[in-house]
Amino acid sequence: MTLARALAPREGYNLTALPGVRVLRSDRPLADTPVLYDPGIVVVLQGAKRGFFGEEVIVYDQAHYLAVAVPVPFTMQSEGDPQRPLLALYLHLDFQLAAELLVELDREGGEAPPHSARSLVASPMDVDMRQSVLRLLQVLSRPLEAAVLGRAAVRELYFRVLTGPQGQSLRAALTQQGQFGKVGKALRRIHRDHASRLDLGLLAREAGMSVPSFHVHFKAVTQSSPMQYLKSTRLHQARLLMVREGMTAAAAGHAVGYESTSQFNREFKRLFGLTPAAEVRRMKASFEVPPAPPGSSFVSSH
Repeated sequence: MTLARALAPREGYNLTALPGVRVLRSDRPLADTPVLYDPGIVVVLQGAKRGFFGEEVIVYDQAHYLAVAVPVPFTMQSEGDPQRPLLALYLHLDFQLAAELLVELDREGGEAPPHSARSLVASPMDVDMRQSVLRLLQVLSRPLEAAVLGRAAVRELYFRVLTGPQGQSLRAALTQQGQFGKVGKALRRIHRDHASRLDLGLLAREAGMSVPSFHVHFKAVTQSSPMQYLKSTRLHQARLLMVREGMTAAAAGHAVGYESTSQFNREFKRLFGLTPAAEVRRMKASFEVPPAPPGSSFVSSH
């Protein structure tokens, strides 16, 4: 844990020498916190997190890592205190790097893992995965190695995930295969154009499905309806705009597509449990919020 603690000197998200890689530190437990992870990998180095996704409880801790194939909103709890803070490594998915690796794996005859695609699921940390994580932490701790070897260390970790139990989900998301991949197209449209007028018919056409089929497959992937997902994405983005850019609630609500400030305030409090002003104060007082990952096309709110 010495390496992880050195990389996370303050509470919240600590940036590293590698774009898209950051280390979370939390000195307090978090209860029932709404989050929206962008595609990527989460490795808990100390402590534990629990995600409530529909009826499923997903535990990711020192024995299990989490790979997020598509951005899905869920509720999270975590453990942590000043003596033993939660420490976690977050890797924003570099689609180009992952796609290049996938092409090479297929060329070399690497078989896709036999599991069906899922949005997120915790997988055991085996010896190879632990060694890859350790090498990445070592590289991040040395500026010269981070500059020269950083991409290779991230690539090695991607290799472990793509050839592991969660590999099929990331393959489906990267190649936009099957119903999972088709829903992924609609999710990209929601994240790109969340402030626009998006309706069910337009999103179904984006996915290449009929409206009834799209609704069923969308809920299977995200555990929410398309319109509920759109609302959640807008609210998470509004929170980021208020924290990062100092927008008022009225301005942030308008920026994400709300015409009524009172409706925005009601729905914001229903999701986050606090008024916009109170939630912004809480975030600024207790949680360092990083800038958006470079090249990200998804709303990411933790």
